[in-house]
Amino acid sequence: MAEGSNVEFSEREALLFHSQGRPGKIEIIASKPMATQRDLSLAYSPGVAVPVRAIAENPEAAYDYTAKGNLVAVISNGTAILGLGNLGALASKPVMEGKAVLFKRFADVDSIDIELDTEDVDAFINAVALMEPSFGGINLEDIKAPECFIIEQTLRERMNIPVMHDDQHGTAIITAAGLINACYLTGREIRDVKVVVNGAGAAAIACTELIKAMGVQPNNVLMCDRSGVIYQGRTEQMDQWKSAHAVATERRTLQEALVDADVFLGLSAAGALPGEYMKTMAAKPIIFAMANPDPEITPPEAKAARPDCIIATGRSDYPNQVNNVLGFPFIFRGALDVRATTINEEMKIAAAHALAALARQQVPEEVAAAYGGKAPSFGDDYIIPAPFDPRLMEIVPAAVAEAAMASGVARKPIEDMAAYRDSLRGRLNPTTSVLTSAYAAARANPKRVIFAEAEEEVVLRAAIAFRDGGYGTPVLVGRDEVPAKLRALGVTDPESFELHNSRHSPLVPQMVDYLYGRLQRRGYLRREVEAMVNQDRNVFGALLLALGQGDAMITGVTRTYARTLQQVRRVIDPSKGRRPCGIHVLVAKNRTLFLSDTMVTERPEPKELAAIAEHTANVARKMGHEPRVAFLSFSTFGNPHGTWIDNVRDAIALLDERKPDFEYEGEIAPDVALNEEVMKNYPFSRLSGPANVLIMPGLQSANISAKLLREVVGADAMIGPMLVGMEKPVQIATMSSTASELLTLAVLAGAGIAV
Repeated sequence: MAEGSNVEFSEREALLFHSQGRPGKIEIIASKPMATQRDLSLAYSPGVAVPVRAIAENPEAAYDYTAKGNLVAVISNGTAILGLGNLGALASKPVMEGKAVLFKRFADVDSIDIELDTEDVDAFINAVALMEPSFGGINLEDIKAPECFIIEQTLRERMNIPVMHDDQHGTAIITAAGLINACYLTGREIRDVKVVVNGAGAAAIACTELIKAMGVQPNNVLMCDRSGVIYQGRTEQMDQWKSAHAVATERRTLQEALVDADVFLGLSAAGALPGEYMKTMAAKPIIFAMANPDPEITPPEAKAARPDCIIATGRSDYPNQVNNVLGFPFIFRGALDVRATTINEEMKIAAAHALAALARQQVPEEVAAAYGGKAPSFGDDYIIPAPFDPRLMEIVPAAVAEAAMASGVARKPIEDMAAYRDSLRGRLNPTTSVLTSAYAAARANPKRVIFAEAEEEVVLRAAIAFRDGGYGTPVLVGRDEVPAKLRALGVTDPESFELHNSRHSPLVPQMVDYLYGRLQRRGYLRREVEAMVNQDRNVFGALLLALGQGDAMITGVTRTYARTLQQVRRVIDPSKGRRPCGIHVLVAKNRTLFLSDTMVTERPEPKELAAIAEHTANVARKMGHEPRVAFLSFSTFGNPHGTWIDNVRDAIALLDERKPDFEYEGEIAPDVALNEEVMKNYPFSRLSGPANVLIMPGLQSANISAKLLREVVGADAMIGPMLVGMEKPVQIATMSSTASELLTLAVLAGAGIAV
């Protein structure tokens, strides 16, 4: 029933997210070169005439020469926006943009939002139907019942491309997957279960129709609305969609309907299922309480009433989240890839069974990380896969595609399913999945993170987001004006934030003793140490970390990186046997590059280069990539020769002795490292493919490269710099960092990736 998580944030933070930089959440990017006059001539006139004639002769050629085959329209009139009601087409645009982003993020489906300013059903239908040449599929969204039933059914009949109202069928598919597994765990057969559906809206009716198609007997389903049980002969508050699910029964209320029922499907309102009602249900009752944002009954309340129950909700802060994002991106992915003419019941059922089967499999490490490192296993609290499980992209579209082919609605059958599965895996960058897992891991195992420059607005916004997101407790370092600044940012209870001020902190004497003990033989007098503790926020923050007042620290927006690192290292040492280094991560569409050392060592010696390579390879592996390390140079295997080449060659020799468990090669130029075609000129290379870890010969080239890439590709495509190799998790941001970047660094440090 949900497509996100139940994370709290201020209105200001939400508005800033949508307004900063380019307003909104989507943009159009050309997929072909547009640099020269020849490029433009091919893209438009006269070159475009050639595919125009080809499509006129054969309409199917549109899938070969245009983006139609990977383009879905997300369409709404804003009559049922989330839980906000009828706020109009324009107000629905942020939601539809968000839906488009989810299509891209989870299944590499290009999507565009379209808001139609009409509540006239016929006008809406005609407008959408006329757009069929433009799109490969139509996702209807946030349209009120009963109009949504008429609109979807009519469009499915008129259009020859997949049309799905996700509010109905997305919820139904995820619910069906959970029901399959809940029945399995409780020893039930779906054909025998007795189900009570509370709610008679779009999602409730879709859930009912799908479970009946999967084998639940119609007479075993009692649907209830505000007026009670929908029974044969009832005349008040009825329509054709409710009437289709009316049964002969003497039961009239929800409480009566639940007697001896096996399953409760709630798509109604918060608190609609009192715990006492559950006590008359059958043994091991199955509860789907999917009212949004607050369920019909919370899991603690349900377990108190019936400890033997299995319960799912639409919330991410409880087990078994019914989250539509598990369904619609992957269902459309499979439907588009076989050019299906529709999304039929067979395809929905196939998706449900694929999701159910995935939950029964062993959970991979990246999903386990989201549960605080404890891998969830199939059982009462894990009947539905996690939304960030990377296997979804491979398993669900393949199941949907196979069902489309078997049911005769695929216009382009897939001949090699194994190759198709491989292509699905290659569509997504694993870094995005790991980042999602890191955020979930932070929520599952929240940490205390010290924000050392709390007078700065950008730092406070990151700290607010850190707390509101449930990632942990921000420990603020700042002066007395910080609470007022928090209030100005929309925080109504600034006193609830933990604030440490060196002017009156009871920890100062202990800090001075600790730091003087470290620095007294390095030429520092005690009064100099006292001044540092009282006046330098980085030193004070690092001392909080050293004394166990926090689990990690973030700083860097007010001073240069080198100066900040110098201050931090007065308190925090490098990890034993490790060499600190800074890593920038470039996240492209289907590629992630790790650049190192971008921040710390100016002219690394061979042993330092080898250590940097090992540390960076370890981070790459933590972020889901099998490291292929390239030691970069202007020279490729000695051509031309230069004075810095010996350091790289000696580093390679050291790794040869250590025999690390990753591929490495050098010295090579960037084009050889990254371009598979150029690499073919060197068949003796030890890299099996393009490098993803780039070790620079020195700080000058590394830092210039990282900053240049950041400005060219955009800050949102770069993560870092991440500081690794320190005894305690410390992250030093750049002075130009945004609140979002600070938040990511704090989460990565807390999740144990950037350490």
